[in-house]
Amino acid sequence: YPIYNNTLMYIHKCVLVKFSHFIIPNGKRDLKPQDSRKSQLSSWSFQLAGILQDVSQEELYARVCRRVVLGALDGYNGTLMCFGQTGAGKTYTMTGSTESYKQRGIIPRALQEVFQEMAKRTDYAFSVHLSYLEIYNEILVDLLSSLQDLPQLSPRGMVVVEEPGRGVFIRGLSLHPVHSEEEALNLLFEGEMNRIIGSHALNRNSSRSHCIFTVHIESRSRTLSVAKYVTSKLNLVDLAGSERLGKTGSEGQMFKEAMYINKSLSFLEQAILALADRRRDHVPFRQSKLTHALKDSLGGNCNTVLVANIYGEAAQIEETLSTLRFASRMMCVRTNPAVNEHMDPAQIKKLQKDVHMLKEELSFYNTLVNRPRVMYEPLSEAQLAEIHSQVQRYLKGSLEEISIISIRQVQAVFAQFKLAVQSKRQGEGSPVSKKRLESASKSKLNFVQMPEREQESQEPDTESQDTQESQPPGNEPFNPEYVYCII
Repeated sequence: YPIYNNTLMYIHKCVLVKFSHFIIPNGKRDLKPQDSRKSQLSSWSFQLAGILQDVSQEELYARVCRRVVLGALDGYNGTLMCFGQTGAGKTYTMTGSTESYKQRGIIPRALQEVFQEMAKRTDYAFSVHLSYLEIYNEILVDLLSSLQDLPQLSPRGMVVVEEPGRGVFIRGLSLHPVHSEEEALNLLFEGEMNRIIGSHALNRNSSRSHCIFTVHIESRSRTLSVAKYVTSKLNLVDLAGSERLGKTGSEGQMFKEAMYINKSLSFLEQAILALADRRRDHVPFRQSKLTHALKDSLGGNCNTVLVANIYGEAAQIEETLSTLRFASRMMCVRTNPAVNEHMDPAQIKKLQKDVHMLKEELSFYNTLVNRPRVMYEPLSEAQLAEIHSQVQRYLKGSLEEISIISIRQVQAVFAQFKLAVQSKRQGEGSPVSKKRLESASKSKLNFVQMPEREQESQEPDTESQDTQESQPPGNEPFNPEYVYCII
């Protein structure tokens, strides 16, 4: 994807400074005479997550994108978008150059890491689907529609819709299954060939549309027979560049395209402002197709990172400041990423059927070996009381052994032994300690009968303060909400 040499020079002048301030000097020598009113400020300060200067495409991906991609494999939605002036290098950052393998961009590297990581996680079965959406003059276009065997839908037939549990998606957008990095890259190149580009004074290959390349991932456990599975979406967004018509010299059709681009970017900024203002109840996502399609990415369940591409030239200072203002506003937006867990109804029915068959097989086996009838249901109050009595008699020596006939009985017996040890540590001579033991015994026995999910949410109050251990806080899900600047 050929780009101006000056863009290539600026794109790789990057150094990451975590949560630093980006300052642009504005000396009077760089201003035209008619800009004298703007010379009152000698510098501007913007708080960003980092400044990338003099870094390779590989380092850019490692510092900005890798955690988002790995999070998608764990079930977290992720979005990475490039924003900035036309010709500042957004498409190069996102897709790279075909001239050198080392110059490949974020999307090819993300696809490579997805399939490499899937090969490492042998305990899970993954399925990957790709889609490539273009928004041109407020019309939704499927860049991979030429690969569909079904009759092609007209652009008017594609709409942005929302459904509970599924979020925002594009109805009519084709999804293509892929099983290898090579297949994924072929789809990427096919979509790139169908993109609409144009040439003007600032960029010989200017994107005339917004493009969203989405990787849909689903994973299921190979080792556990559970009905739960996780899904995620990884959106890689190449926004069309904002344009000043006086600098680009756009006319005719390109003038119309520039108007639509600037309008949609203006609506995007309005949505960002509304999201950053917590007093606002309404966010105008439906003002444009772009903001509606990115609704989940901007203010929903998603790890979102913005890369701001800017020129490093004094002649482009106004556009640079505009881009950095947008980036600083994006820093104020907070998303709430969470793992997208789902339950498969068909798998639930299958597991229920398997449990029923296993119970019948156990019952048949017990009959063959002349074992007494074993109950696999939760123990009754009478059975729990009998277990408590047996354990007490065993500890006193009046009972030589306890007959074990089920797993639930084993759990209940061990719970009684644990309570006895704890009671001895505390001293069991007083009536108060005996009363506490009886209460703890009943609580513990009820606890071991609970399903595993309920046990995870409750703990029996049987241990004293000196035996309880504080648990370290778990690792919180990664929520970057970072904005990086590339010059």
